Amino acid sequence: VVGVARSGRHTFTKPPALFIRLIEGHGVEGDAHAGATVKHRSRVAVDPSQPNLRQVHLIASERLDSLSAGGFRVSPGVLGENVTTSGIDLFGLSTGTRLGLGHDAEIGITGLRNPCVQLERYQKGLMAATL
Repeated sequence: VVGVARSGRHTFTKPPALFIRLIEGHGVEGDAHAGATVKHRSRVAVDPSQPNLRQVHLIASERLDSLSAGGFRVSPGVLGENVTTSGIDLFGLSTGTRLGLGHDAEIGITGLRNPCVQLERYQKGLMAATL
């Protein structure tokens, strides 16, 4: 883990934090996306009772490095992730994989986060660069 972030509001970026607290079945304490049911506005509009499979967002620092090399202004938390990792092939992790974070935390991988139009609003070309 090279960075952590959280935001109590539904914002595109999350400010870096010194630490985060992961709560089983809930997500990141104090984060707008935490909870047992969906919190992403688009998914709430469809069915607010569906389970929240996006309680903790991850991104690899290597991905941020490649985007930066492409001219994009990115750093931990800027793309809305809670945890920035290093040395882990996040794209290679299967759904259901258990991943240890820090000394005591373990999370379950529920799937990939789909890039959305907010990336393009943040910086032109960023959505295409993440696909």
